[in-house]
This record gives sequence, C-alpha cells and structure tokens, in this order.
Amino acid sequence: MRIIHTDEIIKNVKDMCIEANYQLSPDVENRVRDAYEQENAALGKQILKQLGENLDIASEDSIPICQDTGMAIVFIKIGQEVHIDGRNLEDAVNEGIRQGYAEGYLRKSIVLDPLLRTNTKDNTPGVIHYEIVPGDQLEITVAPKGFGSENMSRVYMLKPADGREGVINAVIETVKLAGPNACPPIVVGVGIGGSFEKCTLLAKKALVRNLNIRNHEKHIKELEEELLIKINQLGIGPGGFGGITTALGVNIETYPTHIAGLPVAINICCHVNRHVTRVL
Repeated sequence: MRIIHTDEIIKNVKDMCIEANYQLSPDVENRVRDAYEQENAALGKQILKQLGENLDIASEDSIPICQDTGMAIVFIKIGQEVHIDGRNLEDAVNEGIRQGYAEGYLRKSIVLDPLLRTNTKDNTPGVIHYEIVPGDQLEITVAPKGFGSENMSRVYMLKPADGREGVINAVIETVKLAGPNACPPIVVGVGIGGSFEKCTLLAKKALVRNLNIRNHEKHIKELEEELLIKINQLGIGPGGFGGITTALGVNIETYPTHIAGLPVAINICCHVNRHVTRVL
C-alpha cells in the first residue's frame, strides 16, 4: 500500500488549474500555429495570427489564455494500492480548485444552483470523474472547460441501422449548428457507444487525448481522419469568418453498447482546449 496525503493533491490541483489556463499543451498549440501557415483565407489567417499572439502573451505574462477560465473538469485514476490520507478526496480536489482560481486570478464562473444562479465565488465545485485502476499511483487530469463551446455540444441516440454514416451526419450537423458560436477553430471530442451518459463521458475524455495520437482501432482512426477533412470542408473557418481551418482535430472514444442502440455524443471545445495531467 502507498499513502498519498491530500495536501499533495491540493497543491498539484491548484498548480494544474493555473498552468492549464495560462498555457496550452504542445499538441494543441502546434496545431494552432500550423493552421496559420496552412490557412489560405486572408481573414482566417489573420484570426489565427492573433490567436498565436494571444498564446504568446498569456504564456509570457502569466495571464489566462481566455477570459472564460472554465468549469474545472477533473479525471482521477486511483491505483488500487493507494490509500488517501488526510481529508476527504473530493474535498481536497475542490480545495485545490479553490486555491488555484484564487491564486491564478482566474474568473469564477460557477453558480451553486442552476436556476437560482448564485455564484459560489471560488469556481467550485468541479466535475470530478473517478476510475479505479491497478497499481500504486494517482493520475490527475485537470481540464478547465469553457462554456461557449460546451453549449454547442449534443447527444444523439441513433438506431444501429444508422451506422457509420449516421455518426458522420451527427458530427457534421453538430458542427454546422455550432457555426461561429463555438469559437473555431475547434477540437471535436466524439463518444460512441455505452449508454446515454457513458457516451458523453467518452466524448469529454476524447478532448483530453493528445491530438497526435489516433485511436488504436483502424476503423475508428479512419473515421477520425475522415471527419476532420469533412469538417474543414464546411468553410466555417477561424472565428467563423471562412477558411479551411474549422477544426484542429477530431478524437473518438468508443465503448460496447446494447444491441438496440448507437449512442453518439459530440463535445466541442474551442481552440483553448486546456488540459494538464500529473502522476503522483
């Protein structure tokens, strides 16, 4: 058994909230800069140039990349041989979020009740997903999610007969409906299979996967590549002003499902696709 104290968890979550909001992971940042070189629409190219300059300013001056510093989405993989010492784990994660958003001067965007709309004033609680895995390590991924793009996400409960084409149509329809509202260029996370709630979790997990790593299943890898081409042929472009760069990447995660169903979730993120992972 390995003991991990919650003080260590709090410190790391705090630092990760700040890091994720100040600097994109290299795979996402490189896609933005590569898109600038490849974009052939004058206005689209100008937008991408400004996005690159914004990334530079955020990193150099230690300020948020975007004013929407997001709702803290946290994925935790807990090794079966790990014992958490100290306070309750969920309380510790939320304390890390609280400290990170205070020390990083990050906007507090969470309301306590979805209808009464009273701000919690510390960006807690986060949305925390737990997974028990073999081993004696604790892996934490913090992914602050902005809601301009989150609001453009959709779930489809397709029929099995809809098949591959049904999935493609669902993704393309979602991106079309989002248009400029998702602040393109976007990253598209797709979850296929499972149940109503499982496919949405898969889509969220897909967003935090490195954009340079394709799905290990050949037919899903080919679907990722085809969807990226089709999305970029829509002509929405950077900022919705036209161009060949509507999406920076498409990641798909799948899970077994029922014989009567084909659940599909599309979780859209703007180019500020923030995520940081640490292993304790």
